[in-house]
Amino acid sequence: MEHGRLVLESVAEAPSGATSVAHPVVKIRGDRACALEDQVTVEEPLEIRLAGRSLSITMRTPGHDEELVAGLLAAERIVEGPDDVELIAHYPGPRDEPELKNVINVLLKRSNRASRELAGRRVITSSACGLCGRSTVEGILADTRPIDSPLRVPIDFFYRLEPALSAAQRTFEKTGGLHAAGLFDSTGRLCVLREDVGRHNAVDKIVGHMLLSRNFPLDDHVLMVSGRAGFEIVQKALVARIPIVASVSAPSSLAVALARACGMTLVGFLRRDGLNIYAGAHRVDGAGVDDEKTP
Repeated sequence: MEHGRLVLESVAEAPSGATSVAHPVVKIRGDRACALEDQVTVEEPLEIRLAGRSLSITMRTPGHDEELVAGLLAAERIVEGPDDVELIAHYPGPRDEPELKNVINVLLKRSNRASRELAGRRVITSSACGLCGRSTVEGILADTRPIDSPLRVPIDFFYRLEPALSAAQRTFEKTGGLHAAGLFDSTGRLCVLREDVGRHNAVDKIVGHMLLSRNFPLDDHVLMVSGRAGFEIVQKALVARIPIVASVSAPSSLAVALARACGMTLVGFLRRDGLNIYAGAHRVDGAGVDDEKTP
């Protein structure tokens, strides 16, 4: 506290692009206490500019920033594919302006109605939520086609996802403070994994990676997230045309409603010995039950 104001003290100056940084902690176990150094997850703001004009600020874990921005733009329908993007890059500014490491500029090859509307407002987001602006299922479905994918997988397919996701979470092993999202192909092979302080950011980084690498849309892939499956997760998967979304925790009511309305398969509480299917059970071989209320 300084003259009645809160002063934010930096944990440590994180090297450019670092995902974790060392910080002293007091560790207590039972009646014993000891001072040691631990790793904490880096969280920094990223300013997104559209043709040099400030568009959005999102809190994220540094790394794969270009993918994050591409995923955000795809989620908001600002871009529909790689051919819409001219440039997504950090400013190359002088070394005496280190804040530029947290600024990305976007140039589009062509402007559409959505990009013009978005350029007229400034959207502030955090690591806890996705871009706002479409808060109802009806709003999403008004301009997005339902998913029509022939992809089907056996129940055993899901039990291989969490171990593969956990084994690839390098930064989580050090900090315990990151969400993860993984994109799997129809054989269960992990194609892309991204970690971030925000679960929505991790999904955006995956979608952005696939978009920029020209592997888009993703109608023959499965998305796995390490936390709960909220509405924004399903929304982002819908835009990317991902037919199956799985999570280790619970979905929200609005996520279930959107998944059912758009023909997506939504799996929650995925453990090594069980799972719940909230929507789209027809894509899971072996999930048939004698119940008219099957999702």
